[in-house]
Amino acid sequence: MWGRLLLLGLACFAVGNAGAEGLSPDRLGVIFSTNDDASGRVARYYAQQRHVPAMNVVGLPLPDRAVINRDELTALRRLLLAQLPSSVQSLLLVWSRPYAVECMSMTTAMAAGYQPGFCEPACALTSSNPLFDTQGWLPADTVGWLPAMLLPSEDEEFAKAVIDRGIKADGSRPTGTLYLIRTQDGARNVRAAEYPATETLVSSQLSVRELTTPIMRPPEDVIGYFTGVIWVEEMPRLDFRPGAVADHLTSSGGKLDGSRQMSALQWLRQGATASYGTVSEPCNHVEKFPNPAVLFDHYLHGDTLLEAYWKSVEMPGQGLFIGEPLAAPYRVPKD
Repeated sequence: MWGRLLLLGLACFAVGNAGAEGLSPDRLGVIFSTNDDASGRVARYYAQQRHVPAMNVVGLPLPDRAVINRDELTALRRLLLAQLPSSVQSLLLVWSRPYAVECMSMTTAMAAGYQPGFCEPACALTSSNPLFDTQGWLPADTVGWLPAMLLPSEDEEFAKAVIDRGIKADGSRPTGTLYLIRTQDGARNVRAAEYPATETLVSSQLSVRELTTPIMRPPEDVIGYFTGVIWVEEMPRLDFRPGAVADHLTSSGGKLDGSRQMSALQWLRQGATASYGTVSEPCNHVEKFPNPAVLFDHYLHGDTLLEAYWKSVEMPGQGLFIGEPLAAPYRVPKD
């Protein structure tokens, strides 16, 4: 696993070092639905709180459906690109639906356009992420992508709370604890093979604990929580710090309006600042889910949540990134 990560990181090194700039408010596009008043209000709140330039805030006529097709996506992206300043490098999508484009996630489809290789056939290995484990952040300039994160806006107060906790996290340099959870769910526990390498890489900078379910004592001071189950039984007892990331490896965590499996949205409702889940059957390929070591290596070196999360998934075609993109607890503030 780590040999493959290193090779891919070296292959993408030139891309990552094309510019050392990190993501900032003036390089973020805030996109909302013109067919949803709540979407517009949350987008404006975000832009105001994060000091995003007005020219970066763009409305699109989105249908109110969970899933759209590739032709609808193409039309929406054409409208977006015609209005978006060329300086923008990443996107915040402020709406609850749609969250998928056929079998692709909305965040990757908006980033790169619909490409069958990102999700067809679903249970095979799919197209790779050229930004995986790279340095710097100028994706629009280097690979022509606009990596996106979605902030569900149906519940306005909830959306504003996620925004506020992301802002509160900035520069706070929390100690916190990164929890790596081993479960009894064999099919979804595959990421546990990466835990020892994660602890080796991160433990000099952050407290790391490996636990096995069932979790008897409530995990406290959580800055990261990674597990693999259909439903996280200990969820109501988790105590997240502002800026915390958390996700569960399962098939349909990215279906935000519900399925028989827990939605990634539940992590944000419990207090996490960002999460991830797939919108179509990925099978249990670890490449399709966040690698905790890669994520926290970049996060601890000052990347925003959007940067760190996107760099941690080798095959993101089916994966939906949700939360507050500019949260940067470990970035040193500029004078």
